[in-house]
Amino acid sequence: MCRLLHSLPLRRGQASPSTTAAATALGLLLLAVSSLASPSQGSQRRSGAEPEQRVYAITPERQALLNTIRFAEGTWKQGGEGYRTLYGGGRFGSLARHPEIVVTKRYRSAAAGAYQFLPNTWREAAEKLELRSFDPRSQDQAALYLVDRRGVLEQIDRLGLTREVMAVLAREWASFPSVSGGSAYGQPVKTPEELARFYRDNLESLRG
Repeated sequence: MCRLLHSLPLRRGQASPSTTAAATALGLLLLAVSSLASPSQGSQRRSGAEPEQRVYAITPERQALLNTIRFAEGTWKQGGEGYRTLYGGGRFGSLARHPEIVVTKRYRSAAAGAYQFLPNTWREAAEKLELRSFDPRSQDQAALYLVDRRGVLEQIDRLGLTREVMAVLAREWASFPSVSGGSAYGQPVKTPEELARFYRDNLESLRG
C-alpha cells in the first residue's frame, strides 16, 4: 500500500504523504505538550470539588493557649466535660452539633463548648474548616481558627501569650482583659497576671 501511494503522481497543491505524516506527528506532539502544561477542564472541576481541609497543628504553645482560654472561660476544671458545657455551667448531651440552647442567668446566651462558641461564630468556623461535628478536636480547631482570624496566632507561636495578645483576644472572649483591664463586653474577666501565670505553668508542664 505504501509503495502504491508513493508512486501515485501528486496533484498541484497536494502535500506528499511524508509531509502530511510529519505534520500530523508534530501536531500530536504539540497537543500532548499543551495538555501537560494546562490541566484539563475536567481535572480542574475535580480539584475544586474536593478542597483540602485546613488543619491547625497543635504545638505545646497552641495547646497551652487553648487550655488558657478554657481556664478563662470556666471550662478547664471540668476536664473532658468542659466540651459539653453550656453558658452558666449546665451540660448538653450530643456532640454531633452545636446545641444552640439559650440559657438565661446573669446574661442571656447560647454559648456552648469548651471555648463557649456562640452559634453564629461556630457556624463560620465550621464552614471554613469543614468541621462535621462539635467534638473536642473540632472545637480545638475552631478556637485556633478564631485566634488566627484575629491575626495573633503566629505571634503566640513566637512570643507566647503577651499582654497585647490578651487585649486582641478580649474582642473574641469576654473573659480576657482588654487594654483597660476590663471586659470588652462588660463581663467578669481574668487578670493579665492570672492568665500569664496559667499559660506559663501549663506550657512548662506540656514541654516537660
